[in-house]
Amino acid sequence: MLPLQIVVIGGGAAGFFSAIACAKVNPQAQVILLEASRQPLAKVRISGGGRCNVTHACFEPEGLVQNYPRGGKALRGAFTRFQAKDTITWFAVHGVPLKIEADGRMFPITDNSETVVNCLMKATVASGVELRTGTPVISVKRHLSGGFEVFLKSGETIKCDRLLLATGSSPVGYKIARDLGHQIEPPVPSLFTFNIGDQKLRTLAGVSVNSVQLRLSGSGNSQLEQTGPLLITHWGLSGPAVLKLSAWGARILHDSHYQATLLINWLPSLSQEQVRQQILAVKTEWAKKAIALHRGVDLPHRLWQYIIARAGITTEDRWAGLSHKTLNQLVLELTQGQYLISGKGAFKEEFVTCGGVNLKEVNFKTMESKLVPGLYFAGEILDIDGVTGGFNFQSAWTTAYLAGNAMGTG
Repeated sequence: MLPLQIVVIGGGAAGFFSAIACAKVNPQAQVILLEASRQPLAKVRISGGGRCNVTHACFEPEGLVQNYPRGGKALRGAFTRFQAKDTITWFAVHGVPLKIEADGRMFPITDNSETVVNCLMKATVASGVELRTGTPVISVKRHLSGGFEVFLKSGETIKCDRLLLATGSSPVGYKIARDLGHQIEPPVPSLFTFNIGDQKLRTLAGVSVNSVQLRLSGSGNSQLEQTGPLLITHWGLSGPAVLKLSAWGARILHDSHYQATLLINWLPSLSQEQVRQQILAVKTEWAKKAIALHRGVDLPHRLWQYIIARAGITTEDRWAGLSHKTLNQLVLELTQGQYLISGKGAFKEEFVTCGGVNLKEVNFKTMESKLVPGLYFAGEILDIDGVTGGFNFQSAWTTAYLAGNAMGTG
């Protein structure tokens, strides 16, 4: 009996991990990994600012799935089979111990993504996978009798018994999946920063706040409210709170052409009434002092001056002269200031999309297509995306591991 012929299309994190898993579980199988570019694992190299945010220190599937705007429900069972603990163990066994940072993100102790790249490359060679770079795929044909033909740009054709698509958000991958009968949820950007047209805000570029609460105006969806650190940039707003909100609001923001009203609570640890009482106390204590120089709340000085200006307070105004109306306006600016989002920016080089293969058409125990026997999916080609912090890599490792094992044994 001839050994299983298996082709994996896509030389990213999911493609490598699945090919390695498949070859390990079935050493007799012939596993070919095809990558269109000359340099595989490009996203691994640049992720986490070149350090590679491998996963996140969240070890309960119930908690882990809360970090996926799309795909959390489908991943619930998958994470009981392979989750962050398993990722940590896998890399440790392969010579790459990971460390946990204060925010839960996990990186190789070398703080260098090349460590992860080299590990995956070595494991691929050791497992007997045939890696072919600079090998673009143009189409796939499925035979009624079973198996597939993979047509390469070079004119070559590769026949296989089982096929895994791990092509990320590549249009080619979506086209192949669609041609084989799968529905593709329209891909749109996720994890992006907000462009804010306010030039005065932009002059505060570099100012950061440890915790703010952001909310998209007019939405009753609790997920469209996020709390966390914020960074003011020369184009608008960035930081973890913005990136999380962009992920949960990806489709809504896309549909509104990235025009929306953002509400910012600069003091989320205090109620609006507590902010009011704090301001009144400062007004009494520092009556003769300039409001601009003696802020009543814990915010960066430059940000305080910007906020009071939005409330109509000048640099000469004293606390004693603060009217009831202006005080109310100041409290509003501090707790629910309105900012107009006028577009989206990029989040470094880490481009993430929501959208992809419809999850209802995939068996999440094996990652095999429910429509096409022998066809498997892993990674970002699926309609799965996580917030920033290592969650997108974790879904890639998990789906790839399950797919690789199923292809080799099923």
